[in-house]
Amino acid sequence: MNSATHWSRIGERGFASGMRILLGIYQLLGRWPFRIALYPVLAWYVASNRVARHASRDYLARLSAVSDGNSPAPTLLNVLRHFGAFAETMLDKLLAWRGDLADTEVDVEGREALAQLIAMGRGGVILTAHIGNFELCRKLGESRRGVRLNILVHTRHAERFNRLLREANPDAAVRLIQVSELGAATAVILSERVEAGEFVVIAADRVPISSKPDVVDVPFLGAPAPFPAGPYILAAVLKCPLFAVIPGRRGKRFHITVRQLAAQVILPRGDRRTAIQALASDFASLLETECRAAPLQWFNFYSFWSRS
Repeated sequence: MNSATHWSRIGERGFASGMRILLGIYQLLGRWPFRIALYPVLAWYVASNRVARHASRDYLARLSAVSDGNSPAPTLLNVLRHFGAFAETMLDKLLAWRGDLADTEVDVEGREALAQLIAMGRGGVILTAHIGNFELCRKLGESRRGVRLNILVHTRHAERFNRLLREANPDAAVRLIQVSELGAATAVILSERVEAGEFVVIAADRVPISSKPDVVDVPFLGAPAPFPAGPYILAAVLKCPLFAVIPGRRGKRFHITVRQLAAQVILPRGDRRTAIQALASDFASLLETECRAAPLQWFNFYSFWSRS
């Protein structure tokens, strides 16, 4: 498969179906039997999916280079560990919705500005990435603070896994807005929800699904990489604060980093691209810091540094 393959045609669909069986093993026997059953599945997946395998190795190589070797080397064993971390994260997502992680200790860094906004009853846009377990963030927000989140997802891959979430807890408020592109009607709905004090969550580390994706190139792990412009345009349209919330698992503990990127996103007519690029660069820098801290927790298994 060549570099022109878009992430939306790769996806995590194979994992979603296999996770139903592995979840049953976890429920009956616990996490270690789950892991024992997991690795033969991972070995097959890594061997059969050349694009994902090469993408993992590429990411590990770039991260190792910028960290001066202080992160896992791009070996086949570490590629397998990378996919293992992804599968365990998917299990943790399911456990979060079942309520099994309700008492889990979570370290939250930089929550003050977001907590103040919530206390004022105001909403905003939250950028996240394909790193760690955002489901835990969602459950923490809804159960402990009454925060209402509207998560934008891509239908093709999200629906299979979201079906698993509903099976894990039919009463969970899985509040997803499945879109491929943001149109005027969706923007109106999101504006109403932000005005009501809710938050719109969007992943800011994948190229949009379009024949001509709107992206900006910013430095990430030692080389320019395309990041989507849409999240920043959306925040400007909604005229609201912009935050980054990035979760990760560091050892046995969960860690959530919160950063305010802008009190309000304003894109000047004469130099809109520069303003978007500055915001995307800030987000990419934060994401790189999180990748260094939790090197096996970033899950973009496609040719990330390619525009195609």
